[in-house]
Amino acid sequence: MNMAIDHSKTQSLSGILANQKQAFSSTPYPSYQQRIDKLQALKQALLKHHESAIASLKQDYGHRPDSDTTIADIMPCVNNINYTCKKLKSWMKPSKRHAGLLLSPSKVAVEYQPKGIIGIIVPWNFPVQLAISPLLTAIAAGNRAMLKMSEFTPATNQVVRTMLAEVFSEDEVAVIEGEADVAAEFSSLAFDHLMFTGSTAVGKHVMRAAADNLTPVTLELGGKSPAIIAPDMDIDTAVERLIYGKCLNAGQICVSPDYVFCPQHKVDEFISAYQARFQNMYPEFDTNDDYGNVINDRQHQRLQGLLEDAKAKGAQITAANAQPMTSTRKMATQLVTNVNDDMAVMQSEIFGPILPIMGYDSLDQAIDYIKSHDRPLALYLMSFDTATQQHVIKQTHAGGMGINETVFHVAADDAPFGGIGPSGMGHYHGKEGFLTFSHAKTILKSGKLNSGKLVHPPYGNSIQRALTSFFLR
Repeated sequence: MNMAIDHSKTQSLSGILANQKQAFSSTPYPSYQQRIDKLQALKQALLKHHESAIASLKQDYGHRPDSDTTIADIMPCVNNINYTCKKLKSWMKPSKRHAGLLLSPSKVAVEYQPKGIIGIIVPWNFPVQLAISPLLTAIAAGNRAMLKMSEFTPATNQVVRTMLAEVFSEDEVAVIEGEADVAAEFSSLAFDHLMFTGSTAVGKHVMRAAADNLTPVTLELGGKSPAIIAPDMDIDTAVERLIYGKCLNAGQICVSPDYVFCPQHKVDEFISAYQARFQNMYPEFDTNDDYGNVINDRQHQRLQGLLEDAKAKGAQITAANAQPMTSTRKMATQLVTNVNDDMAVMQSEIFGPILPIMGYDSLDQAIDYIKSHDRPLALYLMSFDTATQQHVIKQTHAGGMGINETVFHVAADDAPFGGIGPSGMGHYHGKEGFLTFSHAKTILKSGKLNSGKLVHPPYGNSIQRALTSFFLR
C-alpha cells in the first residue's frame, strides 16, 4: 500500500482522533443510563432513516432490492440494539473472581472498562449494518468511535453521516470518507482498538499498519466458505436451505456459500434443483426487482474474469436462470462444474453470484479437502444425521458453522461472530463484542489485614517454611 498521502487529510484525521481522546479523558466511564440513552437514540435514528437507506443503497448498487436492505442492514441492527439494551446492565457488572487461599483474605474482581477510541473500517457490501453493528457494541462498552466508510457507497455514506449526526457529536462518533490513501492513513492511527471488515489481502495491510502503534485489532475477513451436502440429504431440501445465502445481495456476502461439495452421482440433480428453485424465486429474472446487482463495473469485470479463466481451463458453466448472461450487472448464479485448484475461482473468495460444485465419493474426501485449505469464515453442512453432524463439527475448523441453513448464524445476537486464521481474528456481537471493546481490568483489593507481609524478607522463617510446604505439595 505504498501511495502518496494527502497530509491535509492526515492532519484532519489526527485532529479528530485527538479531540475524541481528549473528550474520552474527561468522561472515561459513561454510566449505564448514558449508554442506554445513546443506544435508544441510535435505534430511533435507524428507524427514521430506514427508507433513506433503502434508496441510497439502490442508488449505489444501480439496483438493490428493498428487502435486502431491510433484512440484512436495518433489521439486524435494531434487533442487536434491543438485545444489547436488555443485557447491558449485567455485562457492565464487575465479575467476582476467587482470590484463592494464597491471597486470602484479599478479594479479586474484574472491571470492564471502556478502551477509548475505536476505529471501524466499513466495507461496501452491507455498509449500514457493518457500520452500525460494531458501533453500537462499542458505544455499549462506553467508547467513542471513528468510522471509515467505503468509497464505493457514497450515497449511503451520506445517510449514515446524517443519521449519526442526529445522535452523536463528532467527538463521540466521526464519519470519515475517502479513497485508499485515507483508508491507509486511518489504519495507522493510534486507536485503542481497530476493527476491519473486508478481504484477507487488505486485512494483512491493516494489521501491519496497526502494529506500529500496538493497536489491538479485530479482523472480520472472509475466505472460501464451503457447503457440504451429506449423502443422507435430499437434494431439493439442500438447495432450499442454501440458495438464499447465495442469492442475498447477489452473493456479495462474506459468509455466502463459496463452493458446494455434493455426492458425485447427485451433481446433475443439484444443478437442476438449483435452476428450478432459482427460477421460482426470481421469475422473469431480467425484470425481477427481488434480485440485486453486482455493485459496480470493477467487481462485475472481476467476476467475468473468474468465469473466463475457469472455462478456459475446462470448467462447465450453467446459468441458474437457464439464459445467456447479459452485459448488465444483474448476474444470476453461475453454477460451475469440473473445477480444480488451478482455476482462479477456487483460489480466492468469490464474493459474488458464482457457485463452483465439486463432486465427492466419500464424506471424508470432502472433509480432507477443507482441512487442507485455509480455514473459512463459515462452513455449512446439509445433513439431518446426528452422527454426520458431530463428525463434521469435530473434524473441521471455521469461524462459525450452519447446519441445514446458510448465513443466518450471523444473526444470532447471543453468540460471537468472527473468523479463524486467514478468515479473521477476534469476535463481536453480543457479550463477546462488549468484551472485545472493553478492557478487563483485574483489581486485587486488600483490607486492614495484611497477609502479604508473611512473605516479606528476611526469608526462611518458620511461617514461610510452613507456607512453602503447604502450597508446594
